[in-house]
Amino acid sequence: MVIRIFHRHIILACCGVLAAVVAITMTVNLSRDASERTVSPAPGAQTSASAPESAVALSSAAGSTSSPSAGSAQVVSAKAGEMRAVWVPYMSLNMSGEKDKSEKAFQEKFDAIVKTAKDCGMNTLVVQVRPFGDALYQSSYFPWSHIVGGVQGNNPGYDPLRDMVAACHKAGLKIHAWVNPFRIQASGTPSVLAAENAYYRFRNDPAKADYVSDINNGIFYNPAYPEVRKLIADGVAEIAKNYDVDGVQFDDYFYPTQEASFDQKAYAAYCAEAKKTGTPLSLLDWRRANVNAMVSLVYREIKAVKKDLPFGIAPQGNVQNDENMGADISAWCSAQGYLDYICPQLYYNFQNPTLPFDQAADEWAGIVKNKQVKLYYGLAAYKAGSDADSGTWKSSSEILASQVKYGRVRKCDGFMFYSCEYLTGDQTKQEIQNVIKLLN
Repeated sequence: MVIRIFHRHIILACCGVLAAVVAITMTVNLSRDASERTVSPAPGAQTSASAPESAVALSSAAGSTSSPSAGSAQVVSAKAGEMRAVWVPYMSLNMSGEKDKSEKAFQEKFDAIVKTAKDCGMNTLVVQVRPFGDALYQSSYFPWSHIVGGVQGNNPGYDPLRDMVAACHKAGLKIHAWVNPFRIQASGTPSVLAAENAYYRFRNDPAKADYVSDINNGIFYNPAYPEVRKLIADGVAEIAKNYDVDGVQFDDYFYPTQEASFDQKAYAAYCAEAKKTGTPLSLLDWRRANVNAMVSLVYREIKAVKKDLPFGIAPQGNVQNDENMGADISAWCSAQGYLDYICPQLYYNFQNPTLPFDQAADEWAGIVKNKQVKLYYGLAAYKAGSDADSGTWKSSSEILASQVKYGRVRKCDGFMFYSCEYLTGDQTKQEIQNVIKLLN
């Protein structure tokens, strides 16, 4: 009897030990799963600037104040067809100060940009072809740009856009034509406007003098008038018709000021007419309506030429700033007939005290409600390794890589980097190398 009881105690003890081992093992495995799992935050969720790791399941380091480590996160695979673009601003194409302004010299300059982009894993160049109410291509609406002709209106003797399209496609890259819709001149650039510039056609006609506006040391088109909106749309349709581009993009510049003097005459005329049947819109809402009319017209004209050609806009990352300049991003991203993609310029890092990157990225993911509109994140390659934002870009060499990972978890459709000049150089070298590892 004693022996049987003894054996029974041994058996019970062994069962207890076995149960304890199983419990400990399950606890460890659950803990490991929780630390390694990638968690996608809910659309529109506002995550803390101090804890971006919670959204991408990055390993935490006690007391760390740097951005998430690109090497410590589980790799999130890229979407099929992920956009990997780099902006090519007019400054990078500028031939006006070169002794040799020939087609060959321009081609060599652009070929170097193409090679760098290709080597970095990019698949698209977004090239500025109309920076100042002018054209880096043969246009029926706008004069030749001083960027290629030396002086606005001078024919360079070749077609830069045609050459750039050919170079991109030869390298297996896509090219989007980047257009600034309203700017004619800014801070004296260009120094001379061509005689055939539409500015003079409008300004010299008393009935149309305020179709353009001189303000804040610049000259801009006034989108309050249908003829102005049609000029901009026709100019974009011309690109779609004559060039084998893979997309068209507007940048973030719309109304250049909130001052009422910019379009005082047009708004007064609108209010006088609107009061006959109802209550006029506020100045800001009226301006948004004008921009919406222009954007929707551009969209329709592009689709009339090539129904599958994407049209996108790259607004500022700060939503309030966009709304103040007449950019009705909520409408563009929810209704049909405005655009095919949106690329907010999220030029912030995770430590930005005003608008942290993760907060901005989450906000934009919530704004895009139309499933037909693609969402790209614009990233600030130019800030990498610099003293920008109180030196916070120096806290890590993996900020851009972490932003790419965050965007992939957020299920955005790709990224655009500003700009091609910063894909090389000592300042951004380590950051760009870490991005290249993800893109390749």
